[in-house]
Amino acid sequence: MSPHLLTLLEALPGSYAGPDRAEAGPYGVVGVGEGTLAAHLLQSLVPASLVRSGTQFVLGSPDAGALATDYADLATVAGAGVRRVATGGTPEEIDVLVPGGPLSTYHFAQAVAHASGHGDDARAADALLLGLAARCAPHVTENNPARDLAWSLWGRTPLLLAAADADALPHAWQQLLARTGKTLAVPLVGDPLPLVTSAFEAQHEKGDAKVALILGDADDTLLLAREVLESRIDEIIHVPAPDGAQGYPAALALWYFGVWVAAYLAERYGTDAADVSVLARAQGVMSGDDREQARLSAPRDDLRRTRTEDDWPEEESGTDHEAYDEDEAEE
Repeated sequence: MSPHLLTLLEALPGSYAGPDRAEAGPYGVVGVGEGTLAAHLLQSLVPASLVRSGTQFVLGSPDAGALATDYADLATVAGAGVRRVATGGTPEEIDVLVPGGPLSTYHFAQAVAHASGHGDDARAADALLLGLAARCAPHVTENNPARDLAWSLWGRTPLLLAAADADALPHAWQQLLARTGKTLAVPLVGDPLPLVTSAFEAQHEKGDAKVALILGDADDTLLLAREVLESRIDEIIHVPAPDGAQGYPAALALWYFGVWVAAYLAERYGTDAADVSVLARAQGVMSGDDREQARLSAPRDDLRRTRTEDDWPEEESGTDHEAYDEDEAEE
């Protein structure tokens, strides 16, 4: 477990410290590298497109720097002003610098929310995150919704569903459960009815150890899909946005809740929620580092099967730890 990731996660609400002045509209956003997910979560505020006037937001990280530059150049030629939000790069490539790592999505998203004139939505999102932090923090040992959901996911394969207008949520949770929870989840994208009615017919046993998560509001199609899945998999769990929130605040809140769940799931499996070192090496290769020196192959010990019979690891107390830096991978 990474206690410093949990500390950063608890302190995340309201921690965006970048510019909050609205830029000229209309707006478009594209995301590459670590900015990809934030651009998707922003879809209710800013269209994922290139604009010919107003402000083009380009969200990126050094591992996708060339592609971010291409998008910025295209927007400039088209006549838009460009604001590049990045986790690193040369000074001329960055207008707003945000922290890198698994929590960068928050800073990317809040930067664009403020800069696109949606400061009220950004503040509403922070209020929801603050409420979730109070309920999901490590010191909350009973009725902690994130820890309870992590328990339900332990030893199972999550299937991720959301309404058509909330397709960023399965994307977000797949990324979170993989990067932080070290677990493979399967997003069911597009029309869910052909998938849920047919996917288990040839091998009924494939429904064992599967749990479906319905993320956000459930429309009529999802309600029908849930009815079908009840006879095919172990469990279906609805994960609504807190306090009945809608739009961007709801999306960012569900992303934040997903980070908590993923962190506790890693704890449940007895693994570290921090980024694995091979991720930093792979991103380094994409940033221009020497591929031969990257050592991207996993050691044999990393290929062992996970033991699931152990109980929750005991809490450590009175232990001093070095500060956790999202930008530095463990060596």
